[in-house]
Amino acid sequence: MSVEPLQTAGPGPYTVPYGRLVPVTVHFDDLDALGMLHNARYPLLAERAWGEYWHAQGFAFDGDWATAGDMCNVIKEMRLTYERPITRAGRYAAHLWVERLGRTGLTYGFRICSADGTETYAEGHRVLVRVDFATMRPTPWSDRARAIADGLRRPGAGAA
Repeated sequence: MSVEPLQTAGPGPYTVPYGRLVPVTVHFDDLDALGMLHNARYPLLAERAWGEYWHAQGFAFDGDWATAGDMCNVIKEMRLTYERPITRAGRYAAHLWVERLGRTGLTYGFRICSADGTETYAEGHRVLVRVDFATMRPTPWSDRARAIADGLRRPGAGAA
């Protein structure tokens, strides 16, 4: 199953000025004892949205790391700031964009937000490094992955 982005930049009810809005769902059992989305679920929602986005672009992992290509990457850094709690199950969105695209590294930004992108619940970034499975050393992103990531770049974002 793949999920289409809610909206690309441009006119429409779910408009973001850059990047993509990808739908995410908060389930009742994602809420903690205080009735708020558990803090560990925010990065999980972002991770799942990124996975859906890349899958929709034709990138997949079939269980063989030796042939995983661009899907073989590791997290170097993650930052997350909680702005306000999600207190109900339902449909939300992950706003995804690229902050920096280097030869072997990629910094992406994300917001967990209302389905229409107008309310922010949490915001952060992650730094990924593409690695070669055989050596576990950094290796360049493919031209195809670079082109797709470049299309998500936030205006004014840094280049490598």
